[in-house]
Amino acid sequence: MPIAVVTGANRGLGLETVRSLAGRGYRVWLTGRDAQNAEDAASRLRAQALEVQAARLDIADDSTVNAFAERMASEPPIEALVNNAGTTLQGFDAEVAARTLDANYRGAVRVTDALFSRLAPDANIVMVSSGMGELDKFSPALRERLLRPDLSRARLEELAAEFVQTVERGTYKAAGFPSNAYSVSKALLNGFTRVLARELEGSSRRVNAVCPGWVKTRMGGTSAPRSLEQGVSGIVWAATLSREGRAPQGGFFRDGKAISW
Repeated sequence: MPIAVVTGANRGLGLETVRSLAGRGYRVWLTGRDAQNAEDAASRLRAQALEVQAARLDIADDSTVNAFAERMASEPPIEALVNNAGTTLQGFDAEVAARTLDANYRGAVRVTDALFSRLAPDANIVMVSSGMGELDKFSPALRERLLRPDLSRARLEELAAEFVQTVERGTYKAAGFPSNAYSVSKALLNGFTRVLARELEGSSRRVNAVCPGWVKTRMGGTSAPRSLEQGVSGIVWAATLSREGRAPQGGFFRDGKAISW
């Protein structure tokens, strides 16, 4: 039975992703910041005869990420890793900017790096991103920096630090950044997707970013036009790509179709 791990999975897109993957025959680790909430959600799915286990994993806390990685050392290799956990915070200042980037961008980096040695040779890594991270919201100069073919982890960190500094100084607009920390965090996550894809060259592992669209969740609100099932379909598609044929690598997708960075 293939193993999947989904972060931020006790509700919303994460929970529906767990349900869908378990329905396809995966044994899924449902992880969340709060251990009891994760266990309650997993218990409800187990009552539907689905193979689901719960664990605490706070993507902003290295100790819980490392503890989960140690726990997975005794498990079979992970076939699908879905980096779904993220946050959106009220307000806009340097603290909000730093916390948002640390969760939505660095959180996925932490989890992916911690679990990398546990990934199956043909594993799928999915970054749950957003259209809010599309680069038309940035200045031409910043777009060029984010799309450089030699983009690296170090350059992503430089951009992250620059954004927080310019927010603190009140110069972010002049620097070419949007006035939305969530947008910047997802653009950096997309950048990490491209960097990781290049790092994976020569292997059968794949990484892709997915925009689920504006979905009816607690974060998306009741006015969102898309259902959970619609939003999750593209995530599950990317998580279950087969190594047979020409599966995409390092792309950005909505509903299984490539979209612009």
